[in-house]
Amino acid sequence: MDMRTVICIKWGDRYPAAYVNRLYRGVMRNVAQPTRFVAFTDDGAGLDSGVEVRAIPTIRFPETELRPGPWRKLAVWSSEIGLEGDLLFLDLDVVVTGALDELFEYEPDRLCMLRNWTQSDGTGNTSVFRFRAGSEPQLVSDFESDPVRKSFHYDNEQIYVTREAKTPIAYWPPQWCPSFKFDLLPRWPMNWFWPAPLPADAKIVVFTGHPRPEEALRGEWPATPLKRIYKHLIAPDWLGQNWR
Repeated sequence: MDMRTVICIKWGDRYPAAYVNRLYRGVMRNVAQPTRFVAFTDDGAGLDSGVEVRAIPTIRFPETELRPGPWRKLAVWSSEIGLEGDLLFLDLDVVVTGALDELFEYEPDRLCMLRNWTQSDGTGNTSVFRFRAGSEPQLVSDFESDPVRKSFHYDNEQIYVTREAKTPIAYWPPQWCPSFKFDLLPRWPMNWFWPAPLPADAKIVVFTGHPRPEEALRGEWPATPLKRIYKHLIAPDWLGQNWR
């Protein structure tokens, strides 16, 4: 039986090792097929022993001159990634809540990603995506050729990938990977009285910006005093049960 591979990337200190570990444990609780978990990182300290730690593939750009954003994430498209076959990439701030095996079987030979919640032009969201290792090395080399201009032209990494990838794109069924903030959190004023529910068919809950999982687990949504009127949440029980 073929081994399946889930990957993530961690650099700098924005997310601690605990995020990788919780993601790893969530994956392993929700796969039926043999699966390995690879973390590309510049610091493997504190990671669980089951996490396969690898150096982030080289990508060359003047980081301080780019438009702010997770451009280093493009390194997973490198021809030097050192992996083979289909790879399922997960951002560190997603929460695995259901069976993942279908994510490897859905729409074979496609680049599978989320349809971004805040754009109606087909732009993908790369919090959860599946791709063939080494299939799009030009996403690295083309970006390296003019990184500053491209970072401002495309605004962020997921717009760049959506527009420049040559592999046909398929979008995950929306019920598989709902957004905590845009899909699950009750709208004001009901968010003062009800926590976000977890749909039965949700496989991965995606957190974008704030609140992060750790904030939602504490019932917090960082905001200015005025915005706290509507930026409010009640910690859902399912979050603690799945993000551990």
